[in-house]
Amino acid sequence: MYLNLKGKLVSLERPIIMGILNYTEDSFYSGSRFTDDGAVLKRTEQILTEGGTIIDLGAVSTRPGAVALNEEMEMERIKHIVNLIIKAFPEALISVDTWRASVANMAVGEGAAMINDISGSTFDEEMATTMGKLQVPYCMMHTSAPPEIMQQHTTYSNIIADLLQFFGKQIEKFTHSGVADIIIDPGFGFGKTLEDNYHLLQNLNAFQTLGLPILVGISRKSMIYKLLNISPEESLNGTTALHIVALQNGASILRVHDVAAAREVITIFNQLHHK
Repeated sequence: MYLNLKGKLVSLERPIIMGILNYTEDSFYSGSRFTDDGAVLKRTEQILTEGGTIIDLGAVSTRPGAVALNEEMEMERIKHIVNLIIKAFPEALISVDTWRASVANMAVGEGAAMINDISGSTFDEEMATTMGKLQVPYCMMHTSAPPEIMQQHTTYSNIIADLLQFFGKQIEKFTHSGVADIIIDPGFGFGKTLEDNYHLLQNLNAFQTLGLPILVGISRKSMIYKLLNISPEESLNGTTALHIVALQNGASILRVHDVAAAREVITIFNQLHHK
């Protein structure tokens, strides 16, 4: 399995790392907030030198209860940061975390290599058509509702079956639009209870039936710190424990705050599985 990122074929035979770079003031984890150019470039360099393959750039906080940023502000922030990073690191592979088709279109035009959509195109109907024209990889995540109300929508008849049905429908739509590279993300913490999150992780391999790469974003999330009664800042150990489970259950991409720690997990996993 490969991803075509700006003409570079990235193999997923061994798991890869997506490093988080949030150009926001209110992300749930203080260590992932970067609000000036110097900090952004320093973080980019850190992700790349520690072994991150993709930089996931977000300008809107999507933590539970977060209020959406307006389109103009998101557009402005993303354009500025994509240009800043590419000027300093021309080889950097940037994924832009957005649910807006207009922002996706602009970002790829400015040099982004991939789009990561928390809504799987349910917030913007234009996304499938836009991605078909852009011809870059698209990560579709599942969420039950927008971040400000998603934790009020956590009822499923069977969460695995419901998500498989959701992905089946969305994959068909994007394939029909001509999107070649699709990645799926079950959306840990997005409209799910703590129990839902662990059930999803335990049964992650069910999503391998879709035949697409699986991205897992569990780094320092509430499924760790609420269970252990600690803070996001204290949740690296729990994150590492869950990352090995995610890899054993079929994850190809780990979306993380702590790239060096995730790289160690992947090295150990590869050794165990002779990869």
